[in-house]
Amino acid sequence: MNFSYTNEKNAQIILCLLKAHNIKHVIASPGSTNTALVSSMQQDSHFIMYSSVDERSAAYMACGLAAELGEPVVISCTGATASRNYLPGLTEAYYRKLPVLAITSMQDFNKVGHHVAQVIDRSSMPKDTVKLSVSLPIVKDDEDIWDCEMKVNRAILELKRGGGGPVHINLPTTYNKLYSTKKLPAYRVIDRITVHDNLPQLKGKIAVLIGSHKKWSDSETKALEHFCESHNAVVFCDHTSGYHGKYRLLYSLAASQTMLDNSKYKPDVLIHIGEITGDYAITSMVGKQVWRVSEDGEIRDTFRRLRYIFEMSEKSFFQQYSLKKSAGNSYYRSCNKHLESIRAKIPELPYSNIWLASKLAPKIPKGSTIHFGILNSLRSWNLFELPATVTAASNVGGFGIDGGLSSLVGASLAHHDKLCFLVVGDLAFFYDINVLGNRHTANNLRILLVNNGKGTEFRLYSHQATRFGESADEYVAAAGHFGNQSPTLVKNFATDLGYEYMAASSKDEFEACYEKFITSEPLTKSIVFEVFTDSEMESVALETMQNLVSSPKRQAKELAKKVLGAKGINTIKRMVKR
Repeated sequence: MNFSYTNEKNAQIILCLLKAHNIKHVIASPGSTNTALVSSMQQDSHFIMYSSVDERSAAYMACGLAAELGEPVVISCTGATASRNYLPGLTEAYYRKLPVLAITSMQDFNKVGHHVAQVIDRSSMPKDTVKLSVSLPIVKDDEDIWDCEMKVNRAILELKRGGGGPVHINLPTTYNKLYSTKKLPAYRVIDRITVHDNLPQLKGKIAVLIGSHKKWSDSETKALEHFCESHNAVVFCDHTSGYHGKYRLLYSLAASQTMLDNSKYKPDVLIHIGEITGDYAITSMVGKQVWRVSEDGEIRDTFRRLRYIFEMSEKSFFQQYSLKKSAGNSYYRSCNKHLESIRAKIPELPYSNIWLASKLAPKIPKGSTIHFGILNSLRSWNLFELPATVTAASNVGGFGIDGGLSSLVGASLAHHDKLCFLVVGDLAFFYDINVLGNRHTANNLRILLVNNGKGTEFRLYSHQATRFGESADEYVAAAGHFGNQSPTLVKNFATDLGYEYMAASSKDEFEACYEKFITSEPLTKSIVFEVFTDSEMESVALETMQNLVSSPKRQAKELAKKVLGAKGINTIKRMVKR
């Protein structure tokens, strides 16, 4: 018989990653839904196979084998009640922390609950039987492949994490009868590294990307600076990163250039730290490989190129990888020169959130804190530098518009002598307006309300809803609510609550009064500064900022897209590869 593997992609991914993690002992029970997996294993000399008709016995056999060898053991069964018989053995493995990987095969999940023979619901496992349970999709596209890769990697890594224990994978089958795959495709392997493991070699061009981050200590900042110095590395930030040490680049302006090829500035390895970033543009700066560093040790494949997850503190990681001699700063100088050359091309912008950011960002008083609403305000202000002593925040965790004002008020309570600014759109402002009446508010609030009468995000040139023009206002952009840019609604509400109110509907009106809003002098009242803008000008400003420079290669690519469309481009790529 000629050796070959099943053509079912989800099973192939399991086979590939089991081999990559050197898991080879398998106890198989008979069945139809697990035929694709078991028969493929049987013909691969990597796997050491054992047979057990009784699944209950198979699970206990795995416990004994795993305990004796000190390494993971796979058990495989079919549908119906086969998996139920694993539960006693998995319970034993759970309390003894034995690395048993139960792969329970079944028909497609969509058949659950429809009285289909041999199909039972395995979506919930008893709490003390497995550390983790995942269900793989039947692979139909690249998204399914990625989903499978992440779930199988996570499952395999969980076998040894935190002292070890059993893990469960639900594997659906299509009963594909084709076994024509001679060589397993290479799927992505992810390894978890702890402080007790040997560290992989770090080489090539290196960048650190910081998402939203807690406050930095001096020692953490110095550890990152030393790491960058010893590896000629750079640090890509946005305002929520909170990092103001050496090698810092607020790179959103350069990364967001839609007509520019930034490939020469991309790293080979991107070190990803912090949490969610609100800077969508920076994802274009991801290089060949991503290393995630976080004490939680969780797989976060934000950029779809994760290779390692380092379960350790950032400080420990940077200290362990730092070298004694300097590697220079040529990468930083190159990126910074590129960034400054783009910044020098910024023209006079239309009256908009971006224009406001260009005027106010460098003038925010030292030692202040500033919060940004989701999404237009954060994106606009990420294009411009703030003073180094100004701290910034945005609700990028849940990424909703519902709590920006309340978060600012909460921050203001910590230090009544510290100025707390907020830049927020009208929908987010009215969503959270009640907190302005909270009796604990003091006189240190400075609220910049950018009122364009709608969710302007949905009217920007780059948004999918822009094709609908003004009709998008009706339901997608939710225009016309909350007084429809009323000149008195916010004014009366704010002043009745004891706030000072300011307003501007043009550049001239803004220039005439804005200085009081950013004064560092103590005032008796907090300020609400309502700035009325237009969504069309907001779109023009963004399009201008994202097209300051271009490269011939990118221009040709965009032209080809317009002429051929995305499908045509992909067809040509496939023809070239052939």
